[in-house]
Amino acid sequence: MNNVKPIKGFSKLSKEAKTEWLISNYFENPEKALSILKSYWHNNEDIQKLHDEFIENTLTNYYMPFGVAPNFLINGKNYCLPMAIEESSVVAAMAKAGSFWSERGGFKAKVLSTTKVGHVHFVWRGDDVVQLHKYFNRIKSLLISETDSITANMRARGGGILDIELIDKSNLEPNYYQIKGSFDTRDSMGANFINTILEKWSEVFENHIGDAEEIDKDFRKVEVIMCILSNFTPDCLVRAEVSCPVSDLTEGTDLDAQKFVDNFVRAVHVAEIEPYRAVTHNKGIMNGIDSMIIATGNDFRAIEACVHAYAARDGQYKSLTHVEVKDGIFTFYIEIPLSLGTVGGITSLHPMVKFSNELLGKPNSRELMEIVAVAGLAQNFSALRSLTTTGIQKGHMKMHLLNILNQFEANTEEKAQIIASFNNRVPSYQLALEEFCRLRGITPEAYAKSKS
Repeated sequence: MNNVKPIKGFSKLSKEAKTEWLISNYFENPEKALSILKSYWHNNEDIQKLHDEFIENTLTNYYMPFGVAPNFLINGKNYCLPMAIEESSVVAAMAKAGSFWSERGGFKAKVLSTTKVGHVHFVWRGDDVVQLHKYFNRIKSLLISETDSITANMRARGGGILDIELIDKSNLEPNYYQIKGSFDTRDSMGANFINTILEKWSEVFENHIGDAEEIDKDFRKVEVIMCILSNFTPDCLVRAEVSCPVSDLTEGTDLDAQKFVDNFVRAVHVAEIEPYRAVTHNKGIMNGIDSMIIATGNDFRAIEACVHAYAARDGQYKSLTHVEVKDGIFTFYIEIPLSLGTVGGITSLHPMVKFSNELLGKPNSRELMEIVAVAGLAQNFSALRSLTTTGIQKGHMKMHLLNILNQFEANTEEKAQIIASFNNRVPSYQLALEEFCRLRGITPEAYAKSKS
C-alpha cells in the first residue's frame, strides 16, 4: 500500500471508479471499506446527487450530529437554535444557558456594522506616490462606473460599493500598494460579488495607467499581485449581552451570589490578560458559534480566522467576552465580527441548511448575526459557570460517558448500569473501563488484549 502510484485524471473518473481505485489501493479489506462508504449514501438519489456535486471527488457523505438548543429568548423573540457538532457537552451547555437567561429577561443583541472589505494588491515602482494618488483620484469614478453592471442587483437591494481607497504599504514591502474596497453585501456573504468587482478594478486600473499624465512614463506600469476579498471583517460587528441583578445568579450553584460573581469576573479577567487561557476561553465561544455556522451553511473557517485575528487586534490575544458589575447589576457581553449570509452558497441547496433557516424563522443576515453571537455568549457563560463552581469535568465527562461506552461496545443494559454508577462521581475513561470489565467478568488487561 505504500507503493501506490500517482494517478492522473482522477477527477474525471466516475464515482464508482474513484471508489474502486481508492479502496483497492489503500484498504486491507476493500469490501468492508466499500460497505462503510455506501452506508452513508442517501437513499434519495436526487439528494445524494446534490451532495455529490457540492465538491470534487465526492465518495460519500460525512455525518455530524444535528441537535437543537431550545428556550432562547433573543430581543423578545423565542428561538430554538440548530447546532451541528460532535462534541458531547456543547448542546447541553447551550440549552442550559438558554433556559437560565430566558427567565432573566433573555438576550439582547444588536448589529453594530456590516462593512466587508477586499483588496487589489499591486506593485508600482514609482518614487512620487503623490502622483499615484492623483491618478487614483482621477480614475476612482471610472472604477465605480465600470462595475455598474456587476453591482446593479446588489444596489437594488440597498448594498453595493461603499468606498474605494488607495493604500500605501511600501514602507513594509517595497513598491507594494493596495486598492481597498469597502462593501455592503446585504444578505449574502458576498465573496463572489466582491472578488468579481476586484478583478474588474484591476483590469481598469492596469489598462488606464498607461494614459496617466501625472506619472512619469518610466513608472506607469502596474503589476497586479492578486485580487481577493478579506475574511478579516472587524467592521462587520455584532454585540450580544445578558444582564440581571447579582442576586439572581445563584440558581444551580453552591455559592452565594457575590462569591459566584467574584469568581466569574476574575475568570473573565484572566482570559483578558493571559493568552494561554484566552485561547481555550475563545474556543469555547466558537463551540457555540461554529455549530450554528455549520448548521446554517456558512463558512466556519472564515469566521474562525476572522474572530481570532480580532481577538489579537491590539497585539495580544484576549477574551472575546467581557463582564461588568455596576450598581448591583451583572452584565456579560460579547462584541464579535461575523460575516454571514442567508442567501447564496449552499443556503438554498442543502436540505438541512434550509431546515435550519426555517427553524430560525428565515432570518436575514443581520438577524442571523445576532442569533449566532448569542450562541457564542451562551456557550461561554455555561463554561465559565461550570469552571468557577463545580468544575468543567463533572458535566463534560458525564455527557462524554456514552461515547466511551460505545467504544467498549457496551449493550443497552450495561450502559444503563454504568451510567447509574456515576450518579455521584465524575466519570473517566479508566473508571468506566473498570465498571465495564466488572460487569463482563473480565480484567481490563484481558479487555485490552482482546482489542489489540
